[in-house]
Amino acid sequence: MKARELFNRRVPVAEQAFAELVLWELPESLSGSSHAYKYRLAFVVEGVCVLRYDNEAGKGDHKHVDGQEVKYRFVSVDKLVADFFDDVKRWRDENSND
Repeated sequence: MKARELFNRRVPVAEQAFAELVLWELPESLSGSSHAYKYRLAFVVEGVCVLRYDNEAGKGDHKHVDGQEVKYRFVSVDKLVADFFDDVKRWRDENSND
């Protein structure tokens, strides 16, 4: 099996903000991950990425929040997307000027 793109979309969130979601299914898991997905979910406000979930070989699943890299426990694609949008909502609630 070759890598297969499952989705790649940009979702408007506010006038100056959007979420970009990219997910690939891989033939095998990346080192550091226990699943066969490669993903990048980013929340961008006024051209600046303020929140990002991703995984990369060797680092595994993690998210970038407030300039810090934090481990993330991947359960499923649906939970990944739900957790990401929960964090987007939290960021917007805390930074109401977006």
